[in-house]
Amino acid sequence: MAGRILIADDVATNRIVLKVKLMAACYEVLQASGGAEAIECARTDAPDLILLDLLMPDMDGVAVCKQLKEDPLTAHIPIIMVTAHNDSTLKINALRAGADEFMTKPLDELTLLARVRSLLRARDTDEELRLRDSTCRELGFAEKATSFTPPSTIAMIAAKPETAVSWKAALGKALNDKVIVTPKEQALSQTEAKDAPDVYVIACDLAKPDEGLRLMSELRSRPETRHSAIIMVIPKGAHSKSATALDLGANDLMFEGFDPEEMALRLKTQIKRKHQADRLRETVRDGLRMAVIDPLTGLYNRRYAMPHLTRIAERAKSTHRPYAVMVLDIDRFKSVNDTYGHAAGDVVLQVVANRIKDNLRGVDMVARIGGEEFLVVMPDTQLDDARQTAERLCHVIDSSPIALAAGKGSADISLSIGVSMGGLHGGVRTVDQLIESADHALYMAKSDGRNQVIFSRNAA
Repeated sequence: MAGRILIADDVATNRIVLKVKLMAACYEVLQASGGAEAIECARTDAPDLILLDLLMPDMDGVAVCKQLKEDPLTAHIPIIMVTAHNDSTLKINALRAGADEFMTKPLDELTLLARVRSLLRARDTDEELRLRDSTCRELGFAEKATSFTPPSTIAMIAAKPETAVSWKAALGKALNDKVIVTPKEQALSQTEAKDAPDVYVIACDLAKPDEGLRLMSELRSRPETRHSAIIMVIPKGAHSKSATALDLGANDLMFEGFDPEEMALRLKTQIKRKHQADRLRETVRDGLRMAVIDPLTGLYNRRYAMPHLTRIAERAKSTHRPYAVMVLDIDRFKSVNDTYGHAAGDVVLQVVANRIKDNLRGVDMVARIGGEEFLVVMPDTQLDDARQTAERLCHVIDSSPIALAAGKGSADISLSIGVSMGGLHGGVRTVDQLIESADHALYMAKSDGRNQVIFSRNAA
């Protein structure tokens, strides 16, 4: 998950201290000594996250944050506002301006790094949504803009029902959404994803210490509730619990005795992100299925794959991150059809497609681009990671025979894979060159005995 983080602070010592902490966690660090420089750096260098000091000589952090969030080029970048002043009014102003978090110096390193990881995960969902939408537009299937956010349901879960009732009352008219008080047992008895609350607000300590954390883990593991946003209410000063909650999947945190206005702002942010994530899943599952999904394997087809690869290449160019392109071909597939029949060949294609898909990350794309030929694109991927993945794909296909229809036994199947790397300094630049390079590497793998991975010259 390591990414590029911009530190904006007019005090050099503060920048150095934060830089050391972030680089120790393998993040790339950019620095700005003022607000105007931070805005320019965000526009030109595309950081994945910004740590923004509240008080700077040329511009205060709230003004910088507001300007970044109003600019389409930078609006998607998560911002953590940092200040030495623990003032509720400052925090509210920062959140209203679009800040994703407000942290007080001295920063607890454990909580800071957990918050960074959490926001980068949320950023990935937003980035994937924007990338998919761009691909849809390229295909001529642009969706309607969704400026209206439908009413949502917020479930409050606390150790005592009266505590949850007090949370609900404190929110008052700050929200137009439905707020309900839910016992833990009722949350766990949810049976339909469509009826699940959009957001859970859960106390860290329920009947037992940390029971809320266990409840959150259980909700995250269940298909009916795994997509709901979760805000954990943590005891004040419990930094280790804060970090644990974020790493277990909490979308946001509040501390006991919270400001209702702050809670309302955070809830609105989580509701917006929840609807964005829902929209992404619907787009992938339903929106373009007939146009871009191969009906036999359920994978994307060439019509979708090529524009999507172009979008990934464009993003890699702006972020200076490498990506991998693989062309995979089933070895001796014609003999399968000739020996067992075309129905058996279809079974082999389906099983191979599922094995490939099951051994890739969620952000990777796999498509069927020919009869027995597949394309895999892995964004933000180093050469060694691409090599390990390609070798793993060869192994999962070769290591287990594929069962055919009743009475036809099984078939031993293998893959040959050609790999090319994009986004490398001095490497090939166009999508067509990448595909051609990976195709040539595939040809070399076939000629050299099959069932192996060969990298193109630009990547090896």
